[in-house]
Amino acid sequence: MWVGPWAHPSDVSEVRHPKHTASAVGFQVDHDWLTAFWLNLADTGCGVRVQVHTHPGAAYHSTTDDAFPLIHTPGFLSLVIPRFAMGPADFTDAFLARIEPDGRFHEVRIADVLEIV
Repeated sequence: MWVGPWAHPSDVSEVRHPKHTASAVGFQVDHDWLTAFWLNLADTGCGVRVQVHTHPGAAYHSTTDDAFPLIHTPGFLSLVIPRFAMGPADFTDAFLARIEPDGRFHEVRIADVLEIV
């Protein structure tokens, strides 16, 4: 997850990699880790800006991605990196989706939403 302070809503100040288990078809975030994560965010005045994950092939937002976002609020972003992030260290072929007011994820252009500095 890309995390940033609520005092600066457009900033990402750190990356948090969850404790999880994974298989060829998905992953499960550790419940204790997730509880501690939420409490730490509250204590530090931070929030999740973007959930980031990879797919083995092309980047797209799967039906599982659509059904289980970390946050269900319009405006929340989900970034998918292709090829298990084994390609170039950029966003070429990445896929960005945003939850819209209709409650569904819709693709958005990365350059229109994220500024990488």
